[in-house]
Amino acid sequence: MKQSHLFTRTRREAPKDEVSKNADLLIRAGYISKDMAGVYSFLPLGLRTLNKIVGVIREEMNSIGGQELQLTALQDKKVWETTGRWDDRNVDIWFKTHLKNDTELGLGFTHEEPLTVLMREHIRSFRDLPVLAYQFQTKFRNEARAKSGILRGREFLMKDLYSFSTDDAEHMNVYESAKQAYRRIFDRLGIGGETYVTFASGGSFAKYSHEFQTLSEAGEDVIYVHEGKRIAVNKEVLNDEVLADLGIARADLQEKKAIEVGNIFSLGTRFSDAFGLTYKDAEGTSKSVVMGSYGIGPSRVMGTIAEMWSDEKGLKWPDAVAPFAVHLIALFDKEGKVKAAADELYERLTTKGVEVLYDDRDSGAGEKFSDSDLIGIPQRIVMSEKTLAQDSVETKDRATGKVEMMKVESL
Repeated sequence: MKQSHLFTRTRREAPKDEVSKNADLLIRAGYISKDMAGVYSFLPLGLRTLNKIVGVIREEMNSIGGQELQLTALQDKKVWETTGRWDDRNVDIWFKTHLKNDTELGLGFTHEEPLTVLMREHIRSFRDLPVLAYQFQTKFRNEARAKSGILRGREFLMKDLYSFSTDDAEHMNVYESAKQAYRRIFDRLGIGGETYVTFASGGSFAKYSHEFQTLSEAGEDVIYVHEGKRIAVNKEVLNDEVLADLGIARADLQEKKAIEVGNIFSLGTRFSDAFGLTYKDAEGTSKSVVMGSYGIGPSRVMGTIAEMWSDEKGLKWPDAVAPFAVHLIALFDKEGKVKAAADELYERLTTKGVEVLYDDRDSGAGEKFSDSDLIGIPQRIVMSEKTLAQDSVETKDRATGKVEMMKVESL
């Protein structure tokens, strides 16, 4: 990508009503655009980063046997009435609308109900199980407040996986494989060191569910961290019984603010019983399918990384999610020699498969360096009259600030 062709521009200031660090940086760097509270558009740089995050999640979901599909966002009222979750007294975040024939519909905020209905067409025998089906889809939640940038949106991208198993034992095997896959995901995305498996309420189906909480002052949750065991407990469930279950002492826990970047739940047979999703076991006996739900918000993860991987100058993306690997900056001379050499280097790097954002704009060094820091691509390569005279370039690591001269051929 040549920066002169990039239609987006950096900004010195974010919208005045934007209070979150992640949205401030992402808007100023040209990654997202705020359309209204809790609703953001992803611009070219932002979409590249979001798709990198999706790619990591997809690889790990496939590694545990996940099968990707795409369910509808428009939801049938009758399906949700079966479980009582259409009623605003039970679920108060619906966006509801009407067709021209006055049929009432909703915009999906999760997909347990419709996927359970779909699975009745495909699950018949114990031989068909387990099934792990997942999707990446835009969800809609009518949040009362949305002031945390892309950490809490009214329209946002979600990866939701649902598991279907023969019994509790098989379900727990799937559940544990998903838990380990989530650990790998957050490690690969550069936030694993600050992300804790957090014990939370299991609802009606299990004693505990598990949240994946990333330490951050921008977080809305309060958790209690046991650094030695690398686990945490959500404030909502912290009591003597939980401490006894986990074999930890209250004095060993530290209170922290955190962002929930993922969660996994056991659902038991609530939804399969409601919709008659059964299978025949080896003896021909009909039994209810045991289900689980596993969520990660790629856009929320992107906001979390922006909160963590940044400084006073701008973003500092980890390699795995950066929109480009290299930011090539050319400081042009009057004779055009630097431009010719930089153009050639750009072509050579891209031919080698390196993802390069090439700042070929006719702008000053100060503007180019400032924009580069704000955009936050991991490696900066500068070509100027000075470096060209030495057949070299200047490289700078955005994360560490390390600067060195390197021969073009070595590069």
